[in-house]
Amino acid sequence: MITNQSRRTAPAVSSAPCRITVCRGCCCGDARKVPGVDHAGQIPRLRAALGGAAQVRASECLDVCDQANVVVVQPSAAGRAAGGRPVWLGLVNDDDALADIAAWVRAGGPGLAEPPGVLDLYAFTVSRRVGKAVEG
Repeated sequence: MITNQSRRTAPAVSSAPCRITVCRGCCCGDARKVPGVDHAGQIPRLRAALGGAAQVRASECLDVCDQANVVVVQPSAAGRAAGGRPVWLGLVNDDDALADIAAWVRAGGPGLAEPPGVLDLYAFTVSRRVGKAVEG
């Protein structure tokens, strides 16, 4: 006999993709702070490298100016369900770093795929106050 209890299934995990936030506030994206970088081209190059695997958005100042240029990789819904949390990356000032970020996100991102080891050099921890501002 089938009961209502046995018909219930676990809720499906949303297919929401990773989301990438690129700081473009007072210091990030500023040639005076970080010279020699094509700041205007970073976001289009990252989007192209991702091939639609994640949303990329620009943000006002994320309040970690000493780490310019800052990129935050937020996990997909499945990644968050698997324990993934946002990863803050600083000093992202070259195309190799963008390529490594894109490859990681295409592989699943936080919670689902191990990042390339070189990204450990870019990762940093932010205060809860700063972190909550981006997660919203």
